[in-house]
Amino acid sequence: MSSVMYEAIGSEENSFSEEQRAKINEVRASLGKLPDKLFLYSSDASLARYLTARNWNVKKATKMLNDTLKWRLEYKPEEIRWDEVAHEAETGKIYRSSYSDKDGRSILVMRPGCQNTKSTKGQIRYLVYCMENAILNLPPDQEQMVWLIDFQEFNLSNISLKVTKETADVLQNHYPERLALAILYNPPKFFEPFWMMVKPFLEPKTYRKVKFVYSDDNGTKKIMEDLFNVDELDCAFGGNNQVSFNIDDYAARMREDDKQMPLLWKRPNSSPSDKQLPATTPDVSLGKSS
Repeated sequence: MSSVMYEAIGSEENSFSEEQRAKINEVRASLGKLPDKLFLYSSDASLARYLTARNWNVKKATKMLNDTLKWRLEYKPEEIRWDEVAHEAETGKIYRSSYSDKDGRSILVMRPGCQNTKSTKGQIRYLVYCMENAILNLPPDQEQMVWLIDFQEFNLSNISLKVTKETADVLQNHYPERLALAILYNPPKFFEPFWMMVKPFLEPKTYRKVKFVYSDDNGTKKIMEDLFNVDELDCAFGGNNQVSFNIDDYAARMREDDKQMPLLWKRPNSSPSDKQLPATTPDVSLGKSS
């Protein structure tokens, strides 16, 4: 898995304009050399995500990235393992689908009506685990994922402003430009006022990625047909796939993926990405150049 990531890093060189590359290098220079467990954040693709999220403002992007690096050192998302969060997954409220969209992007299926715990901390930790797993399974030419949100069995008791705010915070501040699209499938009428409350927490770039799709609306149904292979798509989203979520099968998949996670973050003695890493000593604050 890690070799795939190195291949992707090595292919970035010609994908940015001269002005963009100058800004990427400026952000990189401000970081100093990162610890091995964070070295992927010095790649062109990673730096470009933060710059894109801040409209290529170097100062704002650098601050955003520094905040993420500090968060990762404290939260250690890459070290979360299935057995720590399995209880959150029992009902299938969030899981990575076994299929991708037509562009090969990972899909996180979310069913808020299947909420089974009350701990905001636990729910966010499981979300982070799912985000990391979705990124692990992206092909080398993709950096974004799709969220498919199914509102079946959703009711007022499933609404939590606190969880929604923290979800938005994690997504926007620590996984910028990782979301390609969020599809809200058959949201009920009573969700609309809640959505109006949520929108102020979302950056314009984020809420423009949110699409409302209704099974009885041919116009919005086309969104699904354009994005997904109908034979692979879960029948709950209008597809032909009748296979339902099975916690035992999913647990086996996640345990296998857990074995791959350390390889993604392991830095070899020599790799194509070495030329993109600064030759300075890291500052422990991650907020200063060395």
